Amino acid sequence: MQKETFSYNKKIEASLNNNFLEASKDKDFCKLITTLKIDKDVAKKYTSSLEDTVAELHNCKNCKGLYECKNCVSGHVNYPEKDYYGNLIFVSKPCKYLKESLNQAKNTDEFNNQNARMKDIDLKDPKRIKLINWIDKFYENFDPYKNQKGLYLNGSFGAGKTFIISALFNELHINKNIRTEIVYFPELLRNLKDNWSNYEDKISYLEDVDLLLIDDIGAEKVTEWGRDEVLGTILQYRMDKGKTTFFTSNLTIEELEHHLSLTNNNVDNVKARRIIERIKQLTEKIELVSDNRRK
Repeated sequence: MQKETFSYNKKIEASLNNNFLEASKDKDFCKLITTLKIDKDVAKKYTSSLEDTVAELHNCKNCKGLYECKNCVSGHVNYPEKDYYGNLIFVSKPCKYLKESLNQAKNTDEFNNQNARMKDIDLKDPKRIKLINWIDKFYENFDPYKNQKGLYLNGSFGAGKTFIISALFNELHINKNIRTEIVYFPELLRNLKDNWSNYEDKISYLEDVDLLLIDDIGAEKVTEWGRDEVLGTILQYRMDKGKTTFFTSNLTIEELEHHLSLTNNNVDNVKARRIIERIKQLTEKIELVSDNRRK
C-alpha cells in the first residue's frame, strides 16, 4: 500500500511539474509569478488558476467596456494574493470599467441623484433644450392610470442623463405621490444572482412600480438569463400593463441591439430584436451629447 501511495504521489508531482513547465513558456505567466514574488514550488500548485488569471488579464487588456467583458465574473479579474502562510488565495477584483460604472450609479453631474430636483437642472446648455422641454411636458401631463410612453435617453458619458431623469422622478414622487424606482442595470443583475430568495419579489416590484428607470442599460455583460428572464420579463409585463418605463444608455438603440445579441460568443439576433421592440413600444427616443460634467 505504501509503495502504491508513493508511486501515486510521484505521478502527481510529475504532472504538476509538466504543467508548470508548459505554462512557463508564456511570458505573461512568468511575469505574473515575478510580480507575485512566489517561488516555483508554490506556483506549481496553482498553475491552472494562475493561467486563468493570465487569460482574464489578457481579456481586460483588449476590453472596451463591461458590455464586452469575457471574464468568468463580469467586471472582475480572479487575481491571486498571498496569505499569511505564503499560500495563494484568489480574489475577484473589480476592473476599471466596473469601478467607473459603480461611481456613475452613485454620483451625478450636479448633485446626488437621491436629492435631485428639477430646479437644480442646468438650463444653460443648449444641447439640453429638447430634453428639458420633453421633461417639463411629461411632468405636467403624467397620469399613472394612463398609458404614457417613457424615454430612451442615450448619449455621451457624464452628460447628465441619470441626474435629469432622477430629478423628474423625485419631483413626481414628492409633489404627486408617484411610486418611482431607479435601478442601475448591471448592479440589479448582480444583486439578483446573489439573493435568489428575493428574486420573485424584486421582479414583481419592478414590473408594477408606476415609473421605472433602467439606468445604464448596455453596460452589463449579456447573458441569456439577464436578457431574456430578467429584462425581457420586466419589459413584457410593463408593456402589457401600460407601465411607463425609462432607460439611459451610452449606446444608441441600434448599438444596444447589437450588444444584446452577443452572449458567450453566441449570436442571437432574434431575441435581441425582441427586447428592442419592447423598448421601442415603451419609449420615445432622445439623444443627449454634451460635456462630461464629472470631470
